[in-house]
Amino acid sequence: MREYPNYSVSELEYLRLLAERYPTKQSAATEIINLKAILNLPKSTEHFMSDIHGEYEAFTHIMRSASGAIKEKIDFLFSKQLNEEERAILATLVYYPREKTKDITEGMTEEELNRWYRRALNYLIELCHLVASKYTRSKVRKALPEEYAYVIDELLNTDFTLHNKKDYYKNIITTIIDIGKAPDFIEAVCDVIKRLIVDRLHIVGDIYDRGPRADIVMESLMNHHSVDIQWGNHDIVWMGAAAGSRVCIATVLSNSIRYNNLYVVETGYGISLRSLAVFANEKYANTNLDCFKVIADESGRKPKVKDLELAARMNKAITIMLFKLEGISIKRNPDFHMEDRLLLEKIDYKNGTVEIGGKTYELRDTDFPTIDPENPYELTPEEFEVMASLADAFKKSEKLQNQVKFLFDKGSIYKCYNGNLLIHGAVPMDEEGGFREFTYNNVTYSGRRLLDLCEEKARDGYFAQDGTYVKQSGKDFMWFLWCGNNSPLYARSRMTTFERRLIEDKSTWVETKDPYYVVTQSAAGCELILQEFGLGGKNSHIINGHVPVKASDGESPVKGEGKLIVIDGGFCKAYQGTTGIAGYTLIYNSYIMRLSSHEPFLGRENAIKDNTDIHSASVVFERLDKRIKISETDNGKKLQKNIDKLTKLLEAYNLGIISENEAKKNN
Repeated sequence: MREYPNYSVSELEYLRLLAERYPTKQSAATEIINLKAILNLPKSTEHFMSDIHGEYEAFTHIMRSASGAIKEKIDFLFSKQLNEEERAILATLVYYPREKTKDITEGMTEEELNRWYRRALNYLIELCHLVASKYTRSKVRKALPEEYAYVIDELLNTDFTLHNKKDYYKNIITTIIDIGKAPDFIEAVCDVIKRLIVDRLHIVGDIYDRGPRADIVMESLMNHHSVDIQWGNHDIVWMGAAAGSRVCIATVLSNSIRYNNLYVVETGYGISLRSLAVFANEKYANTNLDCFKVIADESGRKPKVKDLELAARMNKAITIMLFKLEGISIKRNPDFHMEDRLLLEKIDYKNGTVEIGGKTYELRDTDFPTIDPENPYELTPEEFEVMASLADAFKKSEKLQNQVKFLFDKGSIYKCYNGNLLIHGAVPMDEEGGFREFTYNNVTYSGRRLLDLCEEKARDGYFAQDGTYVKQSGKDFMWFLWCGNNSPLYARSRMTTFERRLIEDKSTWVETKDPYYVVTQSAAGCELILQEFGLGGKNSHIINGHVPVKASDGESPVKGEGKLIVIDGGFCKAYQGTTGIAGYTLIYNSYIMRLSSHEPFLGRENAIKDNTDIHSASVVFERLDKRIKISETDNGKKLQKNIDKLTKLLEAYNLGIISENEAKKNN
């Protein structure tokens, strides 16, 4: 190969590969022009949500409404044409097109129906035109449904000032109505609006637990065109369960049974709990169940009376197995430093007490027929069989495995995106305001390196070969991420499951927050953390979930002088009594960052029938000095790199270093 002083051998090899895609000067130049044009478009809209906790109806509605962004566009466009009620109906039509069309048109004459179709389609095309205006025509085309792509593209790009085009537009609408395709076309246009209104969705953790159907939330995310997920501790424990971790499985089932949420396990994922039910009925039939009663009314889902006692037995059986499995994991992993959680060995069965932190507390229950006081963490043969059966069921649930693989594919412990740090819980800090150190396998980690270790171990736990040390240590680490003191996903001193179940004294229930939550009260503390991740500056923020914001007590979700935003505001019904609202969501577009607090969702049926949107109070807490262009985003930086490479290729063509169509000839 001939040498050129300004080009390395590897660079020439790369340029020749690039020439296969752009075989002429013209094709390279055209792509450079296209990419440079894209760089000058406004930054697309990002939508942030967290702590969904299985509340699929509210989640779906906020997704469909883009946290009020669609209603905002409707109000902007049609405030002079439509009254408030009519705009609310149009918004509902966009959210639920098929259902709302049926609701509105029921009982209409053919003439009334055709008139309504025409008006609705005109409004929807105008709205679609507005939300599509910030994208290239190529990107909009890719968002269009295949069966109507040509027609929608034509309608969106019609010049209404031209008389012939006006007739063309009207004829398209008339034909759609005449051939009976108006309902389908309305649905297609509404779907395009919802897709284009938000370009990127960020889920900042905790999709699972408490609410009824996390699996439905996951299905929705898997169908989304552009999403990333930062794992929460409730997610990671389900991911560990899918990997076959028995301590994670026991945790998932203990939580699910206690909070009356087995529907997602049994119906959502098709996991049979028969072995647990049979075991619980045999071993716990005549035991005290007072501490293990199901919390049956926090979300209105009440089990049948005849199932309450069985549920309590199952809860007690799996929770005792959980305490044993936790002890085994702690003893197997001294680096976790969780010896204070080895409580079964500190029980005085004769006196009915337990020693915690040098103090003795009375236990509410010591009726544990499967615990051997001399060897309290050993599973009985029957318990071992039950856990083996459950592990097999979790690993064989095809739906669960597919959804967990998606969590690994689209998820991570943290994400740096457009200048913001997205992390569910915290970056562990010490009391002096520095990054807390964590030693694992004789190597010390802190800050970003610690978070990278956590992600590496989680992936080992799921993807490493079965039966290996790497697999087992990874599964144990996933449980540690659920509840460990140094876990960035948990970010508290300890998880007091034992105390909450068995000790009346609530002073033992305290779970102290990581010093991170003190450090981030100041802008300087937030900047220290952002700089650890290569971020920082005026428009850079930390975005957290995990800790519900008590809005009813006047707590603000914006902290650190505007550098940190917490978007956990009680999405889950179980937390709404504490927070006073039903969650926060964040919209970040080219002009502003807008935080919305939401009131509880009254249900899909009410939304469709009565146009009852989720009432939201929105606050623009940061208005940008100038409109952000794509060139200033992460994607813009990637595009600029592509432009630089194509410019180098064009230079090589002009210098004769690479001949046009050379790649085609060689192939």
